[in-house]
Amino acid sequence: QVQVVESVGGLVQAGGSLRLSCAASGSIFSINAMGWYRQAPGKERELVARITSGGTNYADSVKGRFTISRDNAKNTVYLEMNSLKPEDTAVYYCNANLKVGEYYPDMSYWGKGTLVTVSS
Repeated sequence: QVQVVESVGGLVQAGGSLRLSCAASGSIFSINAMGWYRQAPGKERELVARITSGGTNYADSVKGRFTISRDNAKNTVYLEMNSLKPEDTAVYYCNANLKVGEYYPDMSYWGKGTLVTVSS
């Protein structure tokens, strides 16, 4: 069984910073990728940032402001968010793409989400 758990989000003023973390635990053989997605009210879930052994990719809207990093030993991914804007307000979801055994296929696991609110 695999669990993906995000840290608590919060309320921050525009221009401020916030750091999210997410840990995957349980029967994990290997993790191929971890990432952050977000869903604002009335909108579809979108990719924010993703990290693999090959590198990182970001949504255009967060490039230069957000940084994703990963601690492989802890199966943990971080999202450092700077220069936050009201339009960054959303529920942020952590995703882990992993295998539970050597001969198992990649599977996607999601956290329950954490609310980030940016006030103007």
